[in-house]
Amino acid sequence: MGTTKIFEGKTSTEAIEKGLKELKASKKDVDIRILEDEDKKSFFSILAPRVVKVEMTLKEKKTGEVQTVLKNKEISKENIEKAQEQIEKFLKEFIKNMGKEIDYQIKQQDGNTIYIEIKGEEAKFLIGYRGETLNALQTILIAIAGKKITEKIHVNVDILGYREKRKKVLEDLAQRVANGVIKNRKSVTLEPMTAYERKIIHTKLQDNEKVKTESIGEGEHRRIVVSLK
Repeated sequence: MGTTKIFEGKTSTEAIEKGLKELKASKKDVDIRILEDEDKKSFFSILAPRVVKVEMTLKEKKTGEVQTVLKNKEISKENIEKAQEQIEKFLKEFIKNMGKEIDYQIKQQDGNTIYIEIKGEEAKFLIGYRGETLNALQTILIAIAGKKITEKIHVNVDILGYREKRKKVLEDLAQRVANGVIKNRKSVTLEPMTAYERKIIHTKLQDNEKVKTESIGEGEHRRIVVSLK
């Protein structure tokens, strides 16, 4: 079997949603087992905050070839156009309501990805602290793009080239931390990052012969530890 983790929530639905988000999977990709049911309460737990635990295990893929085929599967032209129209309609209304000078471009990036580039100096506030607002906007646009579409569509959003700039900052950070770990022979734990940012750190250091990286913690508190091999 694949990775197994336990997730918590006020209800089993909330716990499962947290798990699917962190594992980046859909329900069909995991085995789910409820460890503590919200309907079973004892006398001693009735005044305590309700916590439901679920165990989720990623199902193993059959072959690497199957994974590649699924990843590169192109979505029908009709659905791509429909997704783009839905995004266009939302952005027009969204920008109109803000009353700011903001421009954008929507295009198909590859078989199943729509890329949205937002421009204009007044769009800076949409980036937010370390890209938090940008990531939230991307999540909304993913939901809008997939409305009434059965095929899975990916949406990548960038504002004023922020993602490339952030990638460079994180890669420089990864190298500095690695050099410090090698020099001082002590592990370093970085501050919490999003899955996208953690991937940049892991990728930057994956070929380093002297250090290794691993992620610890759960949810928004998940962070990377850089240590000697």
